[in-house]
Amino acid sequence: MIKEVNTYVHFHGAPTKGTILMVASSPSTSLQTGWPIGFWAAELTHPLRVFQEAGYEVVLVSTEGGKLEMDGYSNPTDSSGYSAHDVISLGYMQQDWFNSMLANTKKLTEVEASGFDAIFLVGGQGPMYTFRGNHDLAKLFVEFYEAGKPSAAVCHSTTLLLEAQKSDGELLVKGKTWTGFADAEEEFADQAVGMKIQPYRIESEAKKLSDTTFKVAPPFSSYAIQDGNLITGQQQNSGAAVAELVVSLLNR
Repeated sequence: MIKEVNTYVHFHGAPTKGTILMVASSPSTSLQTGWPIGFWAAELTHPLRVFQEAGYEVVLVSTEGGKLEMDGYSNPTDSSGYSAHDVISLGYMQQDWFNSMLANTKKLTEVEASGFDAIFLVGGQGPMYTFRGNHDLAKLFVEFYEAGKPSAAVCHSTTLLLEAQKSDGELLVKGKTWTGFADAEEEFADQAVGMKIQPYRIESEAKKLSDTTFKVAPPFSSYAIQDGNLITGQQQNSGAAVAELVVSLLNR
């Protein structure tokens, strides 16, 4: 049996195909744990690799602008060793341009949806506090969605979809199938550290909504759903899969 795989990889110096907006949480503090929180490294770097290899430029903005901080457990150099296997993040952390990008983000209100081809919301612990109820972010995300552009969110960043409304006042996820961080994964994390980490659980909240379908796969497997131009991923292992769906839509 012969099997062939041929995938485009953007070569150095080639013109970019377009620009994707990535949005991450600015640093915050968990009211549950007291920990400093921000974005999850792999949920930025793994999609970033997919976008760059596909030929797309990325612009990173944040909820408040300025310097970003990754969640401690997501840092591959963290003493916990939790993400020591994440060589993709580790590789990006060696790049001056990447560290400069993290150190100097614009606030999300400083950009316009019209200047980008897609939006990707980076997850982490921060979004549970900085994304939900963020009307500026909801407005921006809906602008992308209603323009028919790929509109993606992964892991805890999908908390935005619990309340984000389209211009007609309906929930964006009405009639949609989507995913996000699962209750079983929250339970695993809580047990691992011996305390309740999050103020609420996305799956539990999503199940309270009518006329929408929230699905999850086995804990910590890579899982992404595309429903129209809405693309969602379950957790930190799903970022690349979400990004690949975004690229597939852009390349149609």
